[in-house]
Amino acid sequence: MKSSRKNEKSLYIDKEALATLALAKEGLLNPVTHLMDEKEAKEVDEKKLYKGKTFPFSFILAPSGKRNEKVLKNAKSDEILDLVVEGKKVGEISVKEVFKIDPKKRVKNIYGTDDLSHPGVQDTLKRLGNYAVCGEYWVDFGEVKKTKDMIKQAKKAIGAKSVAAIMMAAKPLHRAHERLIRLSLENSDLIVIFLLKPYSKDEFTYELRFKALNYFVKNYLPKNRVLIVPFENTYIFAGFNEVILDAIVAQNFGCNKLIIGKNHAGVGLYYDKNTIKSVFDTIKGVNIDIETISEFVYCNECKTLVSTNTCPHGSHHHISYNSESILELLKLGILPPAVLVRKEISAIMLSELFPNRFKNLEKLYYNFIPFSGIMEEHSEKDFYIELMKLYQTTSLT
Repeated sequence: MKSSRKNEKSLYIDKEALATLALAKEGLLNPVTHLMDEKEAKEVDEKKLYKGKTFPFSFILAPSGKRNEKVLKNAKSDEILDLVVEGKKVGEISVKEVFKIDPKKRVKNIYGTDDLSHPGVQDTLKRLGNYAVCGEYWVDFGEVKKTKDMIKQAKKAIGAKSVAAIMMAAKPLHRAHERLIRLSLENSDLIVIFLLKPYSKDEFTYELRFKALNYFVKNYLPKNRVLIVPFENTYIFAGFNEVILDAIVAQNFGCNKLIIGKNHAGVGLYYDKNTIKSVFDTIKGVNIDIETISEFVYCNECKTLVSTNTCPHGSHHHISYNSESILELLKLGILPPAVLVRKEISAIMLSELFPNRFKNLEKLYYNFIPFSGIMEEHSEKDFYIELMKLYQTTSLT
């Protein structure tokens, strides 16, 4: 990787902007394949269409910072500017046009609001400058192309014709997620799980969530029919238009179906002439089937995981799979009940979040856990799994 030139011919961007530029360059935001000029940007923001196809807001590059603003103000047509991330050159842009933008209008187009109490609005405003630049560019970001190749190879390996996409944070992976994936496999040759990879710091890292999800896929699902790939979850996917962009990206990655929950942000279910409709009924040019799945709950009368559409019992009999509440247990170091999270998944999470937690693990293990009589070393993950088995023992209750 080349170092950037230490002069005023460089634009300093972050990894999130780099990943977003790469998505467009690889054709994953098609029909949008380039940075828009002022005329195109205004038209898309007003009509929500580009080349006759739905696109929720303009695709522009307007990096923040006084240094960037000075460079853009002085930039001339056809001038080459370096794109720099963390001190390293990652691409170039040939300037076609520089134009002024209104950052508040920009965030309102993305999030549907410019209210500063909205965390996404605050974060995006910090990243936005007052000037946007357009022109031909190239970027060095191989992760997106690698994901495209992984999906192509997985389809070819099994001759998949029906390929479904699921956008998932799996934070954490719980039983309702598992049911959603299994249900999706019923009518698809291949499921591609796009595991969200955000750019904010989080103790539930992408690597930890991948480890847990991969364990489930490898051990409990048919071989070669579920593929987990990273999804660069940049700021453009954070607004109320998220589900539209999910559909566009899934289609361009080679999927012919997108599976989402009915409570997914941005679906906007409503009734029109006694028919349930959603945002997808107004989309133009996005040729992907959208399948909405009902919410899953555990019913203490049915004694199993059920759809809210099929269970005859009231909500007071239902245990919801609320990710935030399950996360709260894990953050406190508490094993979630196995009815919420598979014990092996909880063990993976807790052993990573609380390494070397127990002062004398082997003593605890052999005091509490039945064993064959052969002394063996055990990990914290093993201990959590066996402990959950004790929690599930009911002979004295």
